Amino acid sequence: QVLLDESGGGLVQAGGSLRLSCAASGRTSSTYAMAWFRQAPGKEREFVAVISYSGGSTSYADSVQGRFTVARDDAKNTFYLQMNDLKPEDTGVYSCNIGGPFGIWGQGTQVTVSS
Repeated sequence: QVLLDESGGGLVQAGGSLRLSCAASGRTSSTYAMAWFRQAPGKEREFVAVISYSGGSTSYADSVQGRFTVARDDAKNTFYLQMNDLKPEDTGVYSCNIGGPFGIWGQGTQVTVSS
């Protein structure tokens, strides 16, 4: 069983930056893609970014393209979401995921961007 633990959320002003971390523990393996999702108050959870198992391929939601960067460090069983030029609409609970909607989820970390 793999467990995911996010950290790094917080309150930041618009235009600021945050780096989220997702640490994997348990029966970890580097042979999986890892993704970030977010859920804003009153809205459905939405895809943010994904990185392939090798780290050689990434994909982003249009709303964060050019501002967010996803990366992984398999030696530390951790992957990251660097968020720059944050906007109030980026506010939400950010969760990391392995294996898609029916896979493994972390508990989430709150990101709040003030205007």
